[in-house]
Amino acid sequence: MPEQDVTVGQLLLAEYQTVKDEQKARIGFRDNLLYVTLAVVAAVIAAAAQAKQASMLLALPPVCVVLGWTYLVNDQKISAIGAYVREELGPRLEALAEPGGGFQAFGWETAHRGDARRRSRKVVQLLVDLLAFCAVPLAALVLFWADGGSGALLVVLSALEALAVGGLGWQVVRYAKGE
Repeated sequence: MPEQDVTVGQLLLAEYQTVKDEQKARIGFRDNLLYVTLAVVAAVIAAAAQAKQASMLLALPPVCVVLGWTYLVNDQKISAIGAYVREELGPRLEALAEPGGGFQAFGWETAHRGDARRRSRKVVQLLVDLLAFCAVPLAALVLFWADGGSGALLVVLSALEALAVGGLGWQVVRYAKGE
């Protein structure tokens, strides 16, 4: 029988490294989306104030929805990678290392989830996400509506934007409850 060049354990560790690299990249991208959102919000508000045009605030809801959805999708993939490592890769590697021996692979993947303050951090993160991606564009819409000097087409557009922001908010809450 020919000698194997690569073991199953080596393949599992290589897969682990690959998914952790993807997770790390997604975390960096996701976190930068908050900064991009803040920069866009500041730029639009400054432009609208300088031009004294409340209708310019209508740019915020679609931008915040797109950035918020991208943030949410990346956050979900980050969590999915963690679950895959905990529920698939870890147990398969444990079975290879010491069948029935109590060896725990990738202990950090489960240990950090048991932190006593994890729930409060999740709640605060949910509030930050809702504030950045939903409350700010809804406030922009309220300011636009309060201005009152717009045509029917822009009012209809703003109503559609409000529905989109509401839909994103529902998804943000839904995803937060799923973990």
